[in-house]
Amino acid sequence: MGKENKNKNRVIPEPALRRMPCYLAQLKIAQKEGLKFISSPRIANIMDIDPTQVTKDLSYTQITGKTRVGYEVIPLIEELEDFLGFTMLDEAFLFGAGSLGIALIRDYGLKQFGLNITSAFDVKPEVIGKEYDGVAVHHVEKIQELISPDVKIGILTVPVEEAQKTAELMIAAGIKAIWNFTPIILTVPDDIVVQNTSLYAHLAVMFNRLHSKEEKK
Repeated sequence: MGKENKNKNRVIPEPALRRMPCYLAQLKIAQKEGLKFISSPRIANIMDIDPTQVTKDLSYTQITGKTRVGYEVIPLIEELEDFLGFTMLDEAFLFGAGSLGIALIRDYGLKQFGLNITSAFDVKPEVIGKEYDGVAVHHVEKIQELISPDVKIGILTVPVEEAQKTAELMIAAGIKAIWNFTPIILTVPDDIVVQNTSLYAHLAVMFNRLHSKEEKK
């Protein structure tokens, strides 16, 4: 690789960014199967999208396919991992050491994708002082003592009624990006990045699709 990717400074459409980790997963499967090359039609068929969409999405990277053979698997894996930021490990603080928060701490896959949870925070006496896979849970008041310039990401898994207040505390401490697992739409300054991942919203979509299919039978 070794080349500077000028596209990294471009604003990439969010749908394309959402598809890229799926491309990466398919490429890693292809690598395990011993494939040297993979075509955009093959990737598209697996993901049930148009091959031109795959080509367009991958054009944001420096890798281009070869006529009649497709993309070289290993270089494209390396380029996507670098392009998506998965080759660098970013530190993150987690707020809300409940069942979801603990599950995220124990999810080793997050480190493989560049996210390292280094500390957790809560207000419940029964979890403060505990450690989960080497990550200690502190009282939320300790954030100012433990924050460092290296920690720019905060993961929000607190109860709904605490979400906005906790987000404001995170921002005041220096957090620049919030991965929000609550169903609340946070009010934050314009320079703060928020990525909403509501499990309940996706659950509602799944239920709706399931029930719609059942009604058509």
